[in-house]
Amino acid sequence: MTLQVLIVDDEALARARLRTLLGDCRQPEAVAAGEAASAAQAMALVQRQRFDVALLDIHMPGADGLQLAAALREAPQPPLVVFVTAHTEHAVHAFELEAVDYLTKPVRLERLQTALQKVERLAQTRQSPAGDSAPDWLLISERGRTVRVPLAEVLYLKAELKYVTVRTAAASHLLDGSLSQLEDKFPGRFLRIHRNALVARNAMRALVRHHDAEEGEGWAVRLAGIDEVLMVSRRQVAAVREALGE
Repeated sequence: MTLQVLIVDDEALARARLRTLLGDCRQPEAVAAGEAASAAQAMALVQRQRFDVALLDIHMPGADGLQLAAALREAPQPPLVVFVTAHTEHAVHAFELEAVDYLTKPVRLERLQTALQKVERLAQTRQSPAGDSAPDWLLISERGRTVRVPLAEVLYLKAELKYVTVRTAAASHLLDGSLSQLEDKFPGRFLRIHRNALVARNAMRALVRHHDAEEGEGWAVRLAGIDEVLMVSRRQVAAVREALGE
């Protein structure tokens, strides 16, 4: 497949550099299908055109790349996101937003191709026929072996840097993928409680007040089988209450 790429950067030279690199990509092939110098321009393009991936700068006038990535998730056909920036300090936030990769300028062709290979794998998964029945397990590669984790045992899925933590009562595993992909693949089984976390609906036991070192005072969900609690974003509290029957 030829990836349809949206380049978003307020610097014309930076856009030209990425356009040239995309022209040199062969594994996979990619084309600069659209360019934008601001978040507003990018959103306007995404509303009328489909892109497989958006290459986003972070520091731009107006809304920055992180805000744009969050907004793109609400688009009818949201592109996957790869950040391309001169700043390294936003990587953690970027992966919380489920970025496929985080590239630092100046970008090398080999590094860009590696990121686009990840995009290609995820894009192919998205395009799988909707009628295909989803398996009732997750296939995870770790320490040279493949582990099949039954969905019935999964308590939560949490995005952390480049991976998703798959937590069961007995163990934690690292899965290469995105929360949005898993949420779409297993509709109804998991509830999004935070931008970085999905919980198994049948594992939720209570909504409790909790103080988090990073987010401060708020609400958290308690799950069956583990002592750990997971923070609930303010806008998801109502959904958690409804799921608990409160």
